[in-house]
Amino acid sequence: MRASCWKPSTSDSTAEMSAFLQHFRFAQPGWLLLLAPALLLIVLRRGRGSAAAVTFPNLGVLVSLGSRVRQSAWNFGTPLAFIALTAAIITMARPVWRNQFQSRSASGIDIVIAFDISLSMIIDDFLLHQRPISRINAAKRVVDDFVTHRPDDRIGLVAFAGRPVSVCPLTLDHGWLRQCLDHLRLNDRSDIGTVEESGTAIGSALATAALRLDVRQSKSKVIVLITDGASNSGKIAPLEAAAHAKTLGIKIYTVAIGTEDGRVPGSIQAFPRQEFDRPTLIEIARNTGGEHFWAQHLADLESTFRTIDSLEKTEVKTHSVTEDHELFPWFLAVAVLASLAAAVILSLNPAPSP
Repeated sequence: MRASCWKPSTSDSTAEMSAFLQHFRFAQPGWLLLLAPALLLIVLRRGRGSAAAVTFPNLGVLVSLGSRVRQSAWNFGTPLAFIALTAAIITMARPVWRNQFQSRSASGIDIVIAFDISLSMIIDDFLLHQRPISRINAAKRVVDDFVTHRPDDRIGLVAFAGRPVSVCPLTLDHGWLRQCLDHLRLNDRSDIGTVEESGTAIGSALATAALRLDVRQSKSKVIVLITDGASNSGKIAPLEAAAHAKTLGIKIYTVAIGTEDGRVPGSIQAFPRQEFDRPTLIEIARNTGGEHFWAQHLADLESTFRTIDSLEKTEVKTHSVTEDHELFPWFLAVAVLASLAAAVILSLNPAPSP
């Protein structure tokens, strides 16, 4: 059986050469101009000299012996001298192996998303690729994209229905946060939802989100409230919770989600009705310096979060760090060793005496 051998592809060789050229540099490349006269010296040295004026046939043996000795010396000494000169010039040009890094510092924003998971979020009055999609799944989709586009911010998640639940604390681990978001579940008859209590406790959700932000020292603190109903549960009114958040320097963006015609199934609510309380949501946003949005379509919801993303900018500073590893000692060593070797060879093989 014939053994196969691996041969590096052209693309691999090109990649290796590209990586080498990316890192190898000369800190003072002007010295490399001396290579041209150095090469000229070698060319001139290899040229033939003028012909002899007088020939001594009877001394031919002695002349040939002396010529061989000197020729042998220059056969080794001259290349070594040229190597020493070349290495010395490269040494003066300061070859380095350069690594460049990007130092990135961010002054992030602390954001808590208060996410309504009351039973009305099951209404499928949104469309995705011309197919109905529930409010909760539409909101999950857009919030997930919002989180992805803010890698430098600490983001937390509070889910609420009849009471609030802190699902994910403020974190930079957005992979974990997105998993928590994906695992949000509405309560059903088996009571296996993220929040068992039914209702919509907007005030309590805002208070819980504000408490999570209060313990942080950050430049900006924001709550994004996503809901499709009016507050009908909890021990604190929404406007009271918003006033408390304002004293802590927290802005609240309110997002009303759903159409006016959306209704929960009769199996969930005996008398289905729409519970939008936009005046309260508008007042919450206005009092805290935020903005209110009403998303009736998936495109509206995506546009809403793009707007919030543009309003709350994170200050990011990038610094380039260059690290040079000096390579000239290696070339200096070659120059010294080659010079010593050339000197030794030429000294042990002197030119014949006249």
